[in-house]
Amino acid sequence: MSELIRLQKYLADKGVASRRKCEEFITDGLVKVNGKVVTELGTKVDPDKDVVEVNEQEIKAIKSDYIYIMLNKPVGYITSLKQTDSSSPLVTDLLKNIKERVYPVGRLDKDSSGLLLLTNDGDFAYKLMHPSFEKEKEYIVTTMETVTRTMIERFQKGIMIEGVKTQPAIVKRIELTKISIILKEGRNRQIRKMLQKVGNTVSYLRRVRINNLTIGNLKEGEYRFLTKAEVRDLID
Repeated sequence: MSELIRLQKYLADKGVASRRKCEEFITDGLVKVNGKVVTELGTKVDPDKDVVEVNEQEIKAIKSDYIYIMLNKPVGYITSLKQTDSSSPLVTDLLKNIKERVYPVGRLDKDSSGLLLLTNDGDFAYKLMHPSFEKEKEYIVTTMETVTRTMIERFQKGIMIEGVKTQPAIVKRIELTKISIILKEGRNRQIRKMLQKVGNTVSYLRRVRINNLTIGNLKEGEYRFLTKAEVRDLID
């Protein structure tokens, strides 16, 4: 038996509605578990076994044929499914013994390293990539020049890049030339362009977190499968 979770969280994880709205569905008697109406908010369900319905429509659990992988991407690998540079390998080359066709969730450019997710679940990927879901992504960045307070303030207010202002970033200085930066969007080479705009340059960039999933002690070039709990938490 898998870990039991609260019914309203299960429904929200499946994209039925916000958790608060799902609570209303439950108290209004619109939700069934294994054919029985449930109105108690404390009810817990087994995502793998229980059949949950809202308005007589079954809510499907995470399909067993979907796979979710976290990879510690090394510098030099391309986050793409097609070879655009014959001298550079693809991130999928690191996925030994994976028969299913998976694709990267979002961007992590050739010169960057760190946490990268891959999956064959399009809905999962959409909920992580689309800026409307505001999933945090944290990066550790080493720069060529000192990161000044003025630079940090500009990041926090947003910077115009190619005619579009970036969303406010959360920035913490670790050392004079090292910062933690948290974004809720994922534009192409965004951090590099932001630093360039303020007169600085990235010398090293590593993604260490996506939402509440951290890279932990996963070694560079290695990967592992996400647990069902991690998948649910990522899209919560």
